[in-house]
Amino acid sequence: MSYAMRRASELALDETTVTALRAALKTTADEVVQAIIDEVPPYAHALSGRMGATIRRAVRTALGHYLDLASGNATGGDAGDAAYELGRGEVRDGRSMDALLSAYRVGARVAWRCLAAGAVPAGLPAAEVAKFAELTFAYIDELSAASAAGHADELAARGRAHERHLEHLARDLLAGASPDVLLASGQRARWQPPVSLTAVLLPAAQARPAYRTLDPSTLVLDDLPDATGVLLVPDADRSRLLRQLTDRAAVVGPARPWTHASASYARALRARSLSSDIRDTEDHLPELVLSADVDAFADLRARALAPLQTLPAATARRLEETLRAWLLHQGRRDEVAAALFVHPQTVRYRMSQLRELFPDLASPHRVLELTLAVGPRVR
Repeated sequence: MSYAMRRASELALDETTVTALRAALKTTADEVVQAIIDEVPPYAHALSGRMGATIRRAVRTALGHYLDLASGNATGGDAGDAAYELGRGEVRDGRSMDALLSAYRVGARVAWRCLAAGAVPAGLPAAEVAKFAELTFAYIDELSAASAAGHADELAARGRAHERHLEHLARDLLAGASPDVLLASGQRARWQPPVSLTAVLLPAAQARPAYRTLDPSTLVLDDLPDATGVLLVPDADRSRLLRQLTDRAAVVGPARPWTHASASYARALRARSLSSDIRDTEDHLPELVLSADVDAFADLRARALAPLQTLPAATARRLEETLRAWLLHQGRRDEVAAALFVHPQTVRYRMSQLRELFPDLASPHRVLELTLAVGPRVR
């Protein structure tokens, strides 16, 4: 049994008092609504027209249930259900629970004043007036609690629905859906499209903690295959983003127009497949370019370095290292020697060998081919 029902069981309103109070219900309801309009700003314009008529009927119904409870003729359950639905409706109308609780407080005060004004002349004994006051405020407390529960449940349901819409949008982005599909998904999720998105790969367990440190509009998924999480960060300041992820095992893709976020995601995936040490894909563009077609790179390398295959493995390895340093340092012998930790004369000797193996070493086309062939190794 609720507290209000216990208070009602201790109160004995006679038929004369109940009849007098019911006669004042319409006036009481109107005064309650007007006081709420006057004293609770969020309702200043919300209780006019059809909405106002609906609320007035709801107030009269609640007061009627209250009198049924006070006279021992009702359980009050219907009013509690209505209060629960009222709390849910306040979420849909964009009002906070604070506004509704303020309305309840104002309503309780005005209703008590009006009801007491009717009960005392009807002959309600003074001892019963105190019990009547307790019942009034206990009843309002229970309605408030029911509305608060409805408000919280509606917020939670909307939060879950919003979360699902955001996840659906993130999946559409990663899948490379068409701009029309992405715009529709964004509108359902009430998500404002940015100029660009940057994909970040990291372990699924780190996705949500990392997300909480980033822009609130960041999209997050933490249930991808291989326990992978992904963040899609809007209009990221790259340097700041990398600093924020310093302690995370993250791979950061390039910024791309938001409708092409799948390209950022694809690059981050490819970078992770190359090496677990890559964090910023922008620092590894040569490796990523050379890994775009692994078979083509292998064929290029085999053809370009074929002359080295005639030599012992150790010799071929030394000459390839020298060739790489020579190409990178544009033939500056002292710099090549320093890079290889050998004497400049050693560089001169090895380059003589290489020029015999590659007679066209000065050809721009050959230089391009060899530069690619001895570039970063691709697994």
